[in-house]
This record gives sequence, structure tokens and C-alpha cells, in this order.
Amino acid sequence: MKLLVTGGAGFIGSHLVDRLVASGAQVCVVDDLSTGRRDNVAAAESTGRCRFVELDITEAAFVALVAETQPDVVVHLAAQMDVRKSVADPLADTRTNVLGTVNVLAAAVGAGVRKVVFASSGGTVYGEPDELPVREDAPIRPASPYGAAKVAGETYLAAFQRLHGVATTSLRLGNVYGPRQDPHGEAGVVAIFGRALGEGRRAIIFGDGTSSRDYIYVEDVVEAFLACLDARTDGRVFNVGSGQETTIGALHALVAKAYGRSDEARHEPPRLGELQHITLDSAALTTATGWMPRVTLENGLALTVEWITAAHTDAASEACEAQAG
Repeated sequence: MKLLVTGGAGFIGSHLVDRLVASGAQVCVVDDLSTGRRDNVAAAESTGRCRFVELDITEAAFVALVAETQPDVVVHLAAQMDVRKSVADPLADTRTNVLGTVNVLAAAVGAGVRKVVFASSGGTVYGEPDELPVREDAPIRPASPYGAAKVAGETYLAAFQRLHGVATTSLRLGNVYGPRQDPHGEAGVVAIFGRALGEGRRAIIFGDGTSSRDYIYVEDVVEAFLACLDARTDGRVFNVGSGQETTIGALHALVAKAYGRSDEARHEPPRLGELQHITLDSAALTTATGWMPRVTLENGLALTVEWITAAHTDAASEACEAQAG
């Protein structure tokens, strides 16, 4: 199978690329490296089954690349991922997350791609839900431009499927965490807490610590994407979460425990556009494909902390070698 993965050098995308290449697939990775890292796909490239192209998905050159590559499936992960940035600059968010998605779909149709799988957001499209855990048929009430753009993306996927016959699936992801998440780029709270605690600093909790999220380990998310590559999920929208509600205060305590640190955080006011509570019901995806989350939060955090510690050690060693040189 041939696939093209937008945002494939990013946190989630690079893990997916690794799995696809390991399965024998041919993969073209498209990433503008605004938040992704070329190093994330170096191992995949070394196999000879992964091609990397640095490119913005909004450009006309992207359409030409898809036509040249002729993938069977496009997995669309490229996005402006920061809710706060979307509030501060909604036009820039729309340019990437709406116009970029439309360009991806147009390119797929023009190249005769069989299917497009889209990374939507279970943490923002619902707004503050009436009931938890939230199902896919709950009201859509995004409270940020980022969430609105993800709703628009889902709508465009459905429209292109009806209009052009390209198969589509949208996955509404929970709060994904794990190795390779960059606290400076994609701003995942687990990575932020991990970096702060690993460096002996007090982490910041926005609000009183009672807001809650559905944290899902990156490898479980990769399994969800893999489960949606075939026709079983065509034309569907699915939640992808653990189904477990975890407060931000409890998360900080778990990360601190994994580091063997004191659970002392600094509190600041809540940020505009961010939800207070969300937990996802992913039973529909389980019914359709058999997918289930496998990694517990405790185990996932331990793996993440191990990676952060190793990455910090490697970075420190490189800095010392550079100074010595």
C-alpha cells in the first residue's frame, strides 16, 4: 500500500509513519517543519520505504506532489494545533486548518486517491458537553477557532465524499501524549509537566486543577488510524479516547510521582477558549473495528517520562561535546 501522511514529521504523524513503514508500506511524508522535526522520520527514511518532502499543504505544489505520488490513502494530520494561537490569530488558524484541508481533499480527488483519513479533535469540537463521556452524536459546539476549523474539516470531508466519491473517515482525538511530544511546539500538557519536573522546576496549572481531559497514549492513537485505513470505516466519524476522565491536578500528581518529585505546582488563571471537562466514548470505533485503548495512563506516563529523561540526557551530552569541540 502507498500512503501520504501530512504532518508526518510531527508527534503523532511520525509514530504512524514508523508503524506503516514497519508493515512494508511505501510512505510519503509531507511536513513544513513548523512544529515537526526531520529527526522524527530519520529511521523511517533509512529503510528506503519513506520519502520526506518539506512542503506547506496550502501550496499548489502539494497538489502536484499528490498527483506524482499517487497514494492509495492520504492521512491528514498537518495542522495548526494550538488553541490559544487560534484565539489570538483566527485567520492564520483558518488558513492552515480549513484551507489546508480543502487543498488536501482537492489534491486527493484529482489524483484518484481512494481514501482520506482526517485527524479531528475530540477535545474541542463538542465544546462543553451536556453529558460525559460524550458520544459522536452529541451537539457540536466548538468554543475556539481551532475547534471550529476541525468541524469545518469534517464537513468538507463529508461534502467531498458525497460530491466526488472519495472515501473519508474523521477521528476525533482525545488529548494525545507520549514520546516525541514537544512542549514548545505542540504544547501537550504531559510534555510540559514532564519537562518542568525533569528540570526541577514547578509546573504551571491554569485554573484550580479540577478541569479534566481524556488522555490517550500515542501508540493507541496510531492503532486507531491503522484500523481506519480500510473500507470498514468509510464515511464515518469516530471518537478516539481512553474513556477515562482525569483532572489536570491528578495528571500533575501522576507525572510528579513518575519522576519521584514533589507534587507542587503554580496556579494561574484559566486560559480563554479552553474547555473545562471532556471525556470521550469510543465504543463506536470498537464496534466497527475492534480497536480498544491498551495503554493505561500510569504505564503511558512512565514510558513518556523515560523518553523525556533520555532525550534530555542526550541533549546535554551533545551540548557538552559541542563546547569541548
